[in-house]
Amino acid sequence: MEVKKISDGIFEITCGTTHYREVNRKVKELVAKGAEKIILKSVYGQRYIGTGIKGKVKIEVYGTAGNDLGIFLYGPEIEVFGNAQDGVGNTMRDGKIIVRGHAGDVCGYGMRGGKVYIEGDVGYRVGIHMKGYKNLVPTFIVGGKAGNFFGEYMAGGILILLGLNKKPGEDIVGDYCATGMHGGVIFVRGEVPQRYLGKEVKVFEPTSEDMKLLTNELKGFSEAFNIPVEEILSEPFTKIVPVSARPYGRMYAHRWGIASGLIK
Repeated sequence: MEVKKISDGIFEITCGTTHYREVNRKVKELVAKGAEKIILKSVYGQRYIGTGIKGKVKIEVYGTAGNDLGIFLYGPEIEVFGNAQDGVGNTMRDGKIIVRGHAGDVCGYGMRGGKVYIEGDVGYRVGIHMKGYKNLVPTFIVGGKAGNFFGEYMAGGILILLGLNKKPGEDIVGDYCATGMHGGVIFVRGEVPQRYLGKEVKVFEPTSEDMKLLTNELKGFSEAFNIPVEEILSEPFTKIVPVSARPYGRMYAHRWGIASGLIK
């Protein structure tokens, strides 16, 4: 690992094959000393970059970010010039993550606040257990397509799926979209066939108020990837919301009753 001071407040770390613990230790050390910007070069899957960091520091990642990028993030901005693996924005509370490529599974897990913008596709279970926290409302925007269980058990926040790279006849999302969803809202650019949706949600056409919200949220994505908002909004959107606050409440209570002997 090579560490170089570029100028006052700006540092560059060449990661290479350095263990992720050493990379993250050095990043936190530089943040504690007042670094304003940290550039990570030759990143080869190092995990937990940005874990628990507070403040307004910016971290640039060149390469492939490993699992749990920005986990428990409290304010910094992380920009990845490449792809990211699983767990992007896991339980983050504040800040911004921009990925100029694709991302893996379980991104946005338990996300409580902040913004995540993915330029390309994402894998399975993105937005699972996503929720707000007090006055925080998390936003996760995917520029490409998503795999199965998109928005699974979502409890709050805003999930937006654009499918800008979708080919004619190609599905924008996989099976079991919004399964168990009981809060928040999902906006999908285009139609979502009913066979892909969980039984706990309904599909609506966005209202004028929804479009104001959507337009406002898309501004950050538009700025990050230089895609005009008008171009994104040139296609109609589908709004997906839950119809139950406790979609599996009876099932869990019934099973507990049987296990405890209260139900024969």
